[in-house]
Amino acid sequence: MLVLWNTGIVLLTVAAMEIIAAVSHKYIMHGWGWGWHHSHHAPHTSWFELNDLYAVLFAVLAIVLIAFGTAGYWPLQWIGAGMTLYGLLYFIVHDGLVHQRWPFRYIPRRGYLKRLYLAHRLHHAVRGREGCVSFGFLYAPPVAKLQATLREQKNRANVDVAKGRKDGRAVTPRPGNE
Repeated sequence: MLVLWNTGIVLLTVAAMEIIAAVSHKYIMHGWGWGWHHSHHAPHTSWFELNDLYAVLFAVLAIVLIAFGTAGYWPLQWIGAGMTLYGLLYFIVHDGLVHQRWPFRYIPRRGYLKRLYLAHRLHHAVRGREGCVSFGFLYAPPVAKLQATLREQKNRANVDVAKGRKDGRAVTPRPGNE
C-alpha cells in the first residue's frame, strides 16, 4: 500500500510542478526574473544559458527535499522524486525536442509532441517578455487558440499605434479628450 502512496505523491508532484512551472515562467521568468530568462529568448552560441540556473535552483530544492525525506520526513523524498521526474521530462521535451539542445534533431509531425513543439515555438514568436503565450512545458493549449491570441494582440497593437501610441499599450482617454 505504501508503494501506491509514494507513486501517487510522485505523480501528483509532477502535475503540480507543471502548474508551478507555468506560473513561475509567466510571472517570475517573464517578470522580475527576466534577467536570467532573457538568455533563453536571445540567440546564443554556447551550450549553457543563464536561464539554466532556474533548472539548477529546482534541482537543488529537489535534492534538499529528498535528503529531508530520507532523514525521516517521509513524503518529502517522494515530492523531491516527483520534482526530479518533472525535471527529466522538462529536459527531454523542452531542451531536447523544442530547442534541439541534443546532438540529433527530431521535429514531431503529428500528435501531442507536435502540439507541444508548436506551442513553445509560438511562445518564442514574440520579441521580448511581453505578449507571449503558452507558458507551460508539458501542457500546451490548442495551437489555433494560441495563434488567435497572438493575432488579437498584434491587431490591438496596430490600433494603438494608429492612435498615436508607439509602445503598444492601451490608450486611456482623459476627461474632455474623448
